[in-house]
Amino acid sequence: MAKGGGRQNVTMAYEFERKQQIVILGGGPGGYEAAIAGAQLGAEVTLVEEVGVGGSAVITDVVPSKSLIATAEATNSIGDATELGVQLYVRGADGKPSRPEVAINLAAVNKRLLALARQQSEDMRATLVTAGVRLVQGHGRLDGTSGVIVATSEASGTDFDRISADTIVVSVGASPRILPTAVPDGERILTWTQLYNLRAVPEHLIVVGSGVTGAEFASAYRALGARVTLISSRDQVLPGEDADAAAVIENVFKRNGMVVLSKSRAESVVVTSTGVLATLSDGRKVEGSHCLIAVGSVPNTHGIGLEEAGVQLTDSGHIRVNRVARTSMPNIYAAGDCTTELPLASVASMMGRTAVFHAMGDAVNPIEIRNVAANIFTQPEIATVGWTQKQIEDGLVRGTIYKLPLAANPRAKMMGIKDGFVKLFATTTTGTVIGGVIVAPKASELIFPLALAVEHRLTVDEVARAFPVYPSLTGSITDAARAMHIVL
Repeated sequence: MAKGGGRQNVTMAYEFERKQQIVILGGGPGGYEAAIAGAQLGAEVTLVEEVGVGGSAVITDVVPSKSLIATAEATNSIGDATELGVQLYVRGADGKPSRPEVAINLAAVNKRLLALARQQSEDMRATLVTAGVRLVQGHGRLDGTSGVIVATSEASGTDFDRISADTIVVSVGASPRILPTAVPDGERILTWTQLYNLRAVPEHLIVVGSGVTGAEFASAYRALGARVTLISSRDQVLPGEDADAAAVIENVFKRNGMVVLSKSRAESVVVTSTGVLATLSDGRKVEGSHCLIAVGSVPNTHGIGLEEAGVQLTDSGHIRVNRVARTSMPNIYAAGDCTTELPLASVASMMGRTAVFHAMGDAVNPIEIRNVAANIFTQPEIATVGWTQKQIEDGLVRGTIYKLPLAANPRAKMMGIKDGFVKLFATTTTGTVIGGVIVAPKASELIFPLALAVEHRLTVDEVARAFPVYPSLTGSITDAARAMHIVL
């Protein structure tokens, strides 16, 4: 009897054991994945988001921008079809054929992509609700290390609620950096979050900043028919990226009629009666109809109680985290663009999952940023993974480099592809693949085999033994790997 009662007491204690309380600030990729992971592991999860599930990545950044780029790619495909023997004509009133112009209804394009963003946000919200995550709309800030205060706007004013937490995950993202001499007005001078208000393709778009965001939008709007002037403060576009890849993109930009002003810095941008006027540091002036300011982003970490809670920040305001996304405070984690890690949606997602797994005692693999595949959605795209050529040349790792032009690929010839390459990096001792670069249409899809090779430390011979489809663009990856058998 006593023995049975003991089992009953143990069962009752288990049933009434308090669930771990996890509160997440920010519903972007990092916060979303953290919430899903916490719910799966049985925690009581509350997600605080001010704008909508998905955050800026879904609502104003990644989803809408890549949707716009997809439209630009479709436009380019129509223009490139002529080289493949496809000619579009309509019969005029005189019975003679005439070539039609490709027209872009930017208002319809923007309406579609914003609808896609809203639908993606709603789908993510539905998934969270199904998983049992509590959603709170409002602005959250840390209340020490044990809770979060949320300001929610109600009809009667602003209410403040405190939510207790055993674990806090901060995933508040970042916002476009604003230049005091080029303040966006949302109509003529724009950040990348404001471009979707445009009703027509700009007559002449000036893009300030030639990093990833600037290059992507410059490429897209040129394909959509806008005159584009790209102002780059560095020697070439995409500074910090693979030099060969950046050279290909810059050559394509110029060949397509884009004006690239290298080693130029925008001193100021002002609105005029006819558009905008950009003044460069050397005194030159550039007139346009619109201007996109793409000079980086700043983390949304100011004024949310991080310093008061003892969380260490960098001088730029980014949250310092270790390889399991933990901050300087043991029960506070952070994920995404607000941290010191790579500002990629995929990285934010992995950090969110890793943070919660670690907080709840589940098995985790510390994040290896070097294994992250990244992509730049220009035309053609640039995809990278692993060690870089510059790091190899600087002696940080001993490696061999092999580059294969994409024009030699039979599928590329069939598709009319002239620009791009596949580049592999492998150790000089064992031939282990340690990195790679692909410049090609849909390079974002082609990089995955190299990402697997880097993650699982495959050798070039192991990659070469895989059977690619013939003909295919992926065949260039195995061709490069086979060539490295001799090179090594």
